[in-house]
Amino acid sequence: MAEHNELGKHGEALAVEFLQQNGYEILETNWTFQKAEIDIIAQKENILAIVEVKTRSSIDFGLPQDFVKPKKIQLLVKAVNEYVLTKDLEVDVRFDIIAIHKEGTEYNLEHIEEAFYYF
Repeated sequence: MAEHNELGKHGEALAVEFLQQNGYEILETNWTFQKAEIDIIAQKENILAIVEVKTRSSIDFGLPQDFVKPKKIQLLVKAVNEYVLTKDLEVDVRFDIIAIHKEGTEYNLEHIEEAFYYF
């Protein structure tokens, strides 16, 4: 299990770097509210991107974006509403997934914008 956590942490670091290179400001990482944990909250102009980072050492498990369950989405939505209210932000919220899979020593990173809808 430890190795998986290492991969996950590394994946999040890669995702943060990727977002910053693409003009996003990282507001929070591993932000928790009640039972929800959001990997990355980033902002670009008036878009608040709620980013779920999915790291896989192979793609045999199916697509990384299939791993976000409806129940988790509900928790995320609740958490994000709370975040936006608390910070009094005027933003459009978007749910993204950054899917990372490792092939040998290479990491392939895919940024899926509007990965899921929350209504």
